[in-house]
Amino acid sequence: MNATASTVRTLHVSRLHLVAVASAVPVAREFVYQTLKYWRLDDYADDTALMMSELVSNAVKATGFPGRQPKPWEITAQHVMAIQLRVVGDELFVEVWDRSSDEPVKQTVTAEAEGGRGLHLVEAVAEKWGTYLSPAGGKIVWAMKTLTMLPSPPLDGSTLQLRVPDDLKPQDGPVKDQASIALMQRVLDGLRQLL
Repeated sequence: MNATASTVRTLHVSRLHLVAVASAVPVAREFVYQTLKYWRLDDYADDTALMMSELVSNAVKATGFPGRQPKPWEITAQHVMAIQLRVVGDELFVEVWDRSSDEPVKQTVTAEAEGGRGLHLVEAVAEKWGTYLSPAGGKIVWAMKTLTMLPSPPLDGSTLQLRVPDDLKPQDGPVKDQASIALMQRVLDGLRQLL
């Protein structure tokens, strides 16, 4: 039996740790452009880069040095943030983790305001967005878009697919999907523990 796009749910993940400084914003944008180019999802790069930029800007304000470049000895674990792009099936997630547990708040903005539009922009571009507290501490702010085309990088190990011997395969349906996702999550958790 050959696997098809409808029976195999792929998982693509790329992440980067950054110091929460102003220069993290253009680095995060470039990370989005390069990752989506590699995944052959260039059509989504502009909107995704906008979402990532706004979420990273908020994380820099919440936990970093928004107005200045810190001295190396000033940087602590409190100032580290993580950004991640993740595709599960046909959904593209932009995720930003920082150590603050304070949820971002949409500001009321006027035409004269010079800032405060970030979450409004994310809301306008994303299909869904939200925040949740991370088990590692802090919070993760995420935004999601549905893809009309699936990523297709070369098979080099960056894409995990569930492979089960034919005689052990469960029947298609929600139980199989849940088992596949749970297995992938255990693999990712195990890999994170090795770091």
